[in-house]
Amino acid sequence: MPIDPKVAIGAELPGTSFTWTASDVLLYHLALGAGADPTSPRELRYALEDDLRVLPTFGVVAPSLRVFEPPSVSFPGISVDLAKVLHGSQGITVHGPIPADGKARIDSRIVEVWDKGKAAVIVQEATATSPEGVLLWTTRSSIFARGEGGFGGERGPATVAFEPSREPDLVIDTPTLPQQALLYRLCGDRNPLHASPEFAAAAGFPAPILHGLCTYGIVAKAITDAALDGDATRVRSFEARFAGVVYPGETLRTSMWADGDKIHATSVVASRDDTPVLSGITLAATESARW
Repeated sequence: MPIDPKVAIGAELPGTSFTWTASDVLLYHLALGAGADPTSPRELRYALEDDLRVLPTFGVVAPSLRVFEPPSVSFPGISVDLAKVLHGSQGITVHGPIPADGKARIDSRIVEVWDKGKAAVIVQEATATSPEGVLLWTTRSSIFARGEGGFGGERGPATVAFEPSREPDLVIDTPTLPQQALLYRLCGDRNPLHASPEFAAAAGFPAPILHGLCTYGIVAKAITDAALDGDATRVRSFEARFAGVVYPGETLRTSMWADGDKIHATSVVASRDDTPVLSGITLAATESARW
């Protein structure tokens, strides 16, 4: 059986140590589109070493910046074909501002496995800790494995979508670059689906698609800029569910609702009949939004 929840849930995965530098952070920010206005003090917080403030979503990619091999979905009690896997959701909580350079260890475990009938949902939690034992950040992600359900596990809780009771407090458009995926792949994800037209066509897409985590980071930056004046150190957490595909060069339209120290949002592709891209977006900050 490819999935055995009794074995999988609670299983500790091999940990690894990693390092990052200010150059890694700068590359990540630029790959998200930072620095479009090189005279803006706000943009230069992302694009210059001086007063560099690290967008928390960097913590999601930092452990794999120099890992170029395709990931294996083979864990205790779980063996799934990578071709059947979709990234379902991603969240990160920082326990203080991420330093511009550093060293950490990442430790992961499987926390939930849900049987959705025609698919399985596997939830993984990871913690990054400094060499001194300081907890830096915690990530939580889910993958959706098509065709891997029916193993007799629990179905899991239903996803409760945010339902706004009013019009958005703010709507912003964020263009992506035609070469956005080619830039972002330098942050570690070399999947040819994001670079090779031939590979993308074989996978059923008319062109290479943007990395989901690139969209995730772009929207996190857009909300941080709009609500927190671009001060990434004021972000406590950011989470979202992946809902659709973005092609490099398209414009993202993000609608935001302030709720105390949290901002709920949705993001769509405006030029394709408002095609959903990210849903269930929540950014928690150290203080209320300032529009």
